[in-house]
Amino acid sequence: MQTSPSEIEASAPAEMLKVYAFETSFSLRKLHRLSSHAAIVLLFMYLGTHTVRTAAEEENTAASLNREAQSQRLVVDLQEKDQRLVPAFFVFGDSLVDDGNNNYIPSLARSNFYPYGIDFPLGATGRFCNGRTVVDLIGQFLGLPFLPAYLNPKTQGSAILSGVNYASAAGGILDSSGRNYVARLSFNQQIENFKNSRQQYVELLGGEEATSEFLSKSIFAIVFGSNDYLNNYLINSTGLSQEYTPDAYRVMVADMFAEQLVTLYGLGARRFIVTGVGPLGCIPNVLATKSKDGHCVQYVNQLVQGFNAEVLQLVNELNSDPRFADGKFLYANVYNTFSAIVADPAKYGMKVLNEGCCGVGRNRGVLTCLPPLAKLCTDRGDHLFWDAFHPTEATNLILASGIIDGDSSLIVPMNLRQLVSQG
Repeated sequence: MQTSPSEIEASAPAEMLKVYAFETSFSLRKLHRLSSHAAIVLLFMYLGTHTVRTAAEEENTAASLNREAQSQRLVVDLQEKDQRLVPAFFVFGDSLVDDGNNNYIPSLARSNFYPYGIDFPLGATGRFCNGRTVVDLIGQFLGLPFLPAYLNPKTQGSAILSGVNYASAAGGILDSSGRNYVARLSFNQQIENFKNSRQQYVELLGGEEATSEFLSKSIFAIVFGSNDYLNNYLINSTGLSQEYTPDAYRVMVADMFAEQLVTLYGLGARRFIVTGVGPLGCIPNVLATKSKDGHCVQYVNQLVQGFNAEVLQLVNELNSDPRFADGKFLYANVYNTFSAIVADPAKYGMKVLNEGCCGVGRNRGVLTCLPPLAKLCTDRGDHLFWDAFHPTEATNLILASGIIDGDSSLIVPMNLRQLVSQG
């Protein structure tokens, strides 16, 4: 059963996205906790393993390479290969945009094993996707190489001159979010890591003035919120749902988020992309574990929509506050982007909306993509979700397009192309 379009409540105009000629997050990656310690040990016995690809998978990879060529239409009208639109790109967030930081910490939230990265040029790097994440695609639009993960020992010196990815799977706005995955980097910890990078920039660029100029023209992507619900508020053992009403919780999280964004501003960030949270009530894991009838869990979606409204209000306040007059904060409404896809999947080349391409159990969402237990779909390009929690590269292309060229239903107060055109 496919997810009903009426179950994601958002108004979507007819012309939602400029998807170019390439074919046509969401939500959060979390390894589903098993019922026993032995099961968890079994799960991680397979981390780092290589599975022999079938002929069908090889054929699908060839098809994906063709899609890769087509998707270059995303950037073909922008710049030559080495021409940058901005000095650098900095990414803060969770598993939707982690490109390998969790490989270097003792975390249960990892994806540095096949079939993750099956369509990515460098293979299984720690991205929770079959191919490129939304920030990989935005980086290509900006004329930048794939960003190095902050925790990679090689991420220093000239390697950081195009920017750095600080994102960590299971990380949240609150330090407590995602603790069920043991090690992870919260937004506060990621900001501390950025402070370390900033000092390197002062040394590399020859002083504070040059560093401030460099950072002020760069782009900062902020992708948080999913873990603060999936891996905190919605987990009974945390007690937060008993301590806070939904309204009180979202205000508390949003207040912390505001402090963190202002801290980044104080460190030199000026141009922000702040994403909302997608319809978590419709992701395969929630459908598999919380839905009795296979339909989206509206209670979860209502929590998300309330939080998104709080973040939008925050962005509007920051943009109108004279203390941040030289800053620009964009709000990307990824919830509406998912709504557009669900309302008209054929328009975006999608066929399967309610199960992961790779996963275990009902909706391929009870467990995430773990060999040899998981089943892998034969055509990743027509699936909305890659695994129990994360979008496919095909979906990320649509999400990136909405951020780059979307109208006011997808991103406000302007889109990314308009922002970078201001110089």
